[in-house]
Amino acid sequence: MSTLLITGGTVVSSTGRTEADVLVDGETIVAVLAPGSTLLGSDLAASVDRVVDATGKYVIPGGIDAHTHMELPFGGTHAIDTFESGTTAAAWGGTTSIIDFAVQRYGERVEDGLSAWHDKARGNCAIDYGFHQIIGGVDEQSLKAMTTLVDEGITSYKLFMAYPGVFYSDDAQILKAMQVAAESGLMTMMHAENGPAIDVLAEQLYNAGKTTPYFHGVARAWQMEEEATHRAIMLADLTNAPLYVVHVSAQQAVAQLAAARDRGQNVFGETCPQYLYLSLEEQLGAVSEQWGEFEGAKWVCSTPLRSRAEGHQDAMWQGLRTNDLQMVSTDHCPFCMKDQKELGKGDFRAIPNGIGSIEHRMDLLYQGVVTGQLTLERWVEITSTTPARMFGLYGKKGVIAPGADADIVVYDPNGHTSIGIGEGKTHHMAMDHSAWEGYEIDGHVDVVISRGSVLVSDGEFHGRAGHGQYLKRGLTQYLH
Repeated sequence: MSTLLITGGTVVSSTGRTEADVLVDGETIVAVLAPGSTLLGSDLAASVDRVVDATGKYVIPGGIDAHTHMELPFGGTHAIDTFESGTTAAAWGGTTSIIDFAVQRYGERVEDGLSAWHDKARGNCAIDYGFHQIIGGVDEQSLKAMTTLVDEGITSYKLFMAYPGVFYSDDAQILKAMQVAAESGLMTMMHAENGPAIDVLAEQLYNAGKTTPYFHGVARAWQMEEEATHRAIMLADLTNAPLYVVHVSAQQAVAQLAAARDRGQNVFGETCPQYLYLSLEEQLGAVSEQWGEFEGAKWVCSTPLRSRAEGHQDAMWQGLRTNDLQMVSTDHCPFCMKDQKELGKGDFRAIPNGIGSIEHRMDLLYQGVVTGQLTLERWVEITSTTPARMFGLYGKKGVIAPGADADIVVYDPNGHTSIGIGEGKTHHMAMDHSAWEGYEIDGHVDVVISRGSVLVSDGEFHGRAGHGQYLKRGLTQYLH
């Protein structure tokens, strides 16, 4: 077991910041000490195996991305990041744990879907990983299987109010699943969009010759998200099931969540970097020399990017400040333009839905600190501490404290990060483009430590596939 001491840094938690040294023994944090403390000896630095100098830098708990889709089959293809490439990119960006989604489709067994995802991930992850369970076919068999998930360390499951014929659940199915969840302690995660109505709008647009990526955003109108969010909240209220709405993008959906929370309901929401920064007009409507009007396909995801003119992006930042939204995940589901997004040329409905952001979440949110959108403490809270609490990992993850896993990031506020593909830029994901090309960050991930092992330092990757362990999660620690 090796020992490691991080000296000279400012330890930042969700509740404050303090100058402190952090001592790691093996995989665990064993002490957080006042600078220069002689409590554990007159020269602690001389007695450890490695010293990391964090002078002038922030020492924060490793990021937790609680919404990723590695190798997800979708729209006739599959997400291009493997568990190895995706978790390696995550580590580069200061994320030390992910929660991915095991998939059960209509007509399949939940147990088989879960087993398949364990097989994909086992031995291939550079960082620790857990699973949520997608229930794509709610029936007697899958409802029974849901009751066994908690024993597997899977304490959350996801339903879709979108994608009829693929993952869609109707209200009766949602009601039944939530009843099981309320009894077993499972957190219900919801993709809240009115799928059947969206499909009608999408078909009408296509038939009218409106086929470019821009119309993906038009078809998935904010009314479809607000309506489904409200419906999910009402069903959760009826069944007394806690509800977590994924990838919230419309300000009207945030208002629904806020109203439910004000009534005392256990309802939570996440948003994603793309809904904080990107827009319908600028990205989905983009035109390039290479791709023409199909350029916008790079940013096709669901829920879609919203109109900046309508103020949705500002509302997402505000929701994070007021805790009407509790955390930020990526919904990392990366596809290449070539041979993948291209499947939807001439028909936006056939563009695989997804953006790759796992490497950039910590940086993009830190830029919100720089611009005054968030406090430093709130940055740590929404990227690490709350994800840990929300999904039953807190204590081991999400905090720098004795007994916690030594998942630690040294972040340099005086550093600089250029996002994109090419010399001097950061892009380790498997896509052939960056959704964040040209973004400049006034900060830099300097050192990344996972369970005591240094994965990133001095601009080099020292990690390996197989270091990451499966996270058997407990029940949510976030209910009020």
